[in-house]
Amino acid sequence: MKSESLFALANQNNNTPLASRVRPQNLDEFVGQTQLVGPGKILRDLIEADQIPSLIFWGPPGVGKTTLAEIIAKHTKAHFITFSAVTSSIKDIRKIMNEAEQSREYGDKTVVFIDEIHRFNKAQQDAFLPYVERGSITLIGATTENPSFEINSALLSRCKVFVLHALTQADIMQLLKRALKHPDGFPDYTVQVDDSLLKEIAAFANGDGRNALNTLEMAVLNGQKDGRTITVTEQTLSQLINTKSLRYDRNGEEHYDLISALHKSMRNSDADAAVYWCERMLAGGEDPIYIARRMVRFASEDIGLADPNALNLAVNVFQACQFIGMPECSVHLVECAIYLACAPKSNAMEKADLKAKAIIKRTGNLEVPLQIRNAPTKLMKDLDYGKNYQYAHDFPDKLTTMKTMPPELAGTTFYEPTEQGKEIRFKQRLAYIKQWHAQHDPQQKK
Repeated sequence: MKSESLFALANQNNNTPLASRVRPQNLDEFVGQTQLVGPGKILRDLIEADQIPSLIFWGPPGVGKTTLAEIIAKHTKAHFITFSAVTSSIKDIRKIMNEAEQSREYGDKTVVFIDEIHRFNKAQQDAFLPYVERGSITLIGATTENPSFEINSALLSRCKVFVLHALTQADIMQLLKRALKHPDGFPDYTVQVDDSLLKEIAAFANGDGRNALNTLEMAVLNGQKDGRTITVTEQTLSQLINTKSLRYDRNGEEHYDLISALHKSMRNSDADAAVYWCERMLAGGEDPIYIARRMVRFASEDIGLADPNALNLAVNVFQACQFIGMPECSVHLVECAIYLACAPKSNAMEKADLKAKAIIKRTGNLEVPLQIRNAPTKLMKDLDYGKNYQYAHDFPDKLTTMKTMPPELAGTTFYEPTEQGKEIRFKQRLAYIKQWHAQHDPQQKK
């Protein structure tokens, strides 16, 4: 009976997905994004006034980007054209853009919708630019990727970016209940499903309305059929939502957001958060070598000499990941994440690095003092290369009054140790060296 139900329902709806059958046709039916399309909000006002500028909808999957574009298409008095990154050649784009240019001369507007605009290459995007600049078309792009990374700056500067957020569980519950009541949802059938199960679907959807509706549809198609009544049970639903899918793009914004979260959690000494973000990246398919490489950097940038062993451990973990790979190396990465999070923190290495780079950029190629120059030839020695060099090991305190910094930078300090962890030992040592020079260096005596 269940297979008959599945076959009958699928054919009855002509294989059109539930999300398409119940897609909102106007702003009053639209769910979520109240910050943009709520009463009195800017995007709603623009749509209702039919004064749409070129714009980009940016947000995760299933939050209403395409639906908003279709609502605009129904509301606007302009010609509405859609493009696909896969099938649209430069020739096709220019042909249609020229037609839009001619239509503009007769007072007609053209709105061009590009779903997943981030999939268009630079040449394809550039083909739209002159027509957007002249006002021949109004461009609407939808993307799940950060427009700053994926859309040409010239094109992006001529578009208004609207950020769409993941739907809340309350939003998704509203979507699900609306779909069950919609005349095109499951026509001729009465679907019985408890609110508790709808809440499970809403939680599983992870802010993705399309995912929620697809899950509901599969649950109904596999439900218990009794005449014209279909009942969704906990057992049926549990088979569909036993594993939550993860949204992750190794080359997109999510990649950078998660590595940033890992880095900042370790810096904030939050070991539990560090473990979570590390595992999130691995679950999303991130290369463990990349994570290990960032940990090696962190060990010096945020810990340094406060715990010199941090770098040793990070390098060892990097090598372990190379040796055994995933999934076994996940435990090594977790060990390193916890160690780095718990270690005392010092950014003295990072500050020294940045300060030295800045001074070098400003001062250029300062000459090496003669006394510490290499002198392998007689000519170099005749030119006083290495003259008055003082070999520290020949002196009782292993310290000398010889100058090793370019004269122009005399007295400049790059490394300023903190008192965190073992770095206090380096601070004490440097203080001793400074005191020694004050006592033994005639140029520093008052």
